[in-house]
Amino acid sequence: MTRVKIALCQMNVVDNKDENLKNAERMIEKSVDENSDFIVLPEMFNCPYSNDKFIEYCEEEKTSKTLLKISNLASKNQVYILAGSIPEKENGKLYNTSYLFNRNGEIIAKHRKMHLFDIDVKGKIKFMESDVLTAGDNVTIANTEFGKIGIGICYDIRFPELARLMALEGASILFYPGAFNMTTGPAHWELLFRTRALDNQVFCVGVAPALNKDASYHSFGHSIITSPWGEVISEATEKEELIISEIDLSEIKKIREELPLLKNKREDIYEVNKKQLF
Repeated sequence: MTRVKIALCQMNVVDNKDENLKNAERMIEKSVDENSDFIVLPEMFNCPYSNDKFIEYCEEEKTSKTLLKISNLASKNQVYILAGSIPEKENGKLYNTSYLFNRNGEIIAKHRKMHLFDIDVKGKIKFMESDVLTAGDNVTIANTEFGKIGIGICYDIRFPELARLMALEGASILFYPGAFNMTTGPAHWELLFRTRALDNQVFCVGVAPALNKDASYHSFGHSIITSPWGEVISEATEKEELIISEIDLSEIKKIREELPLLKNKREDIYEVNKKQLF
């Protein structure tokens, strides 16, 4: 199966978990009506993007109201759903965690954000996820009927080593639910997704919350799919919207034969200089 119809649910996230879950359900059902195979929700789709709200909205995996809802929707509609991310609590620690559900509503992968968003762009934006969140440690690859996929979250995309590790493990699509802001988004969002796709000759998918001007954190939106050639296949605006695109995974083989980057990389050089490089 080389063709995959992917739905990007660019939700407007509000300060009400029940309303967010209703909105997610509405967009998922609409995606199903359009015969989507793989539905993706944004980073922190059930929760405003704010440290205090991560604490307030956090859920434990086994008792999570959010995950139960998404599991039921995946099973009912026989679709894959990547549940963007939620604030997950385990053993007193909080994580920014993404869950992948298969067509039976089973969790087949989870990714805890590895690189916490700690930045200070003078006069524009400061955010310190590490004040409340703990970083994950695992590279996340999932086996699906479409082949292997890789999962990162938002700030993870800025680290090319992670994308390369996922590509070398055989991932043909890299998913990064994210929430870039109005400073970093216009500058780097599209550029990063095109670059990671081009560098690794894979498809890259980013799904963000819509811009909510009433929120304390302003998401850039612009959910996106980029191709192994580094082109933008689809991109949203900043508003709430549903983007559905079909990709053809056979493009990866074709492009890698025409421009064999992964085959031509100098393993001998990398091995000798690994300590200096990484």
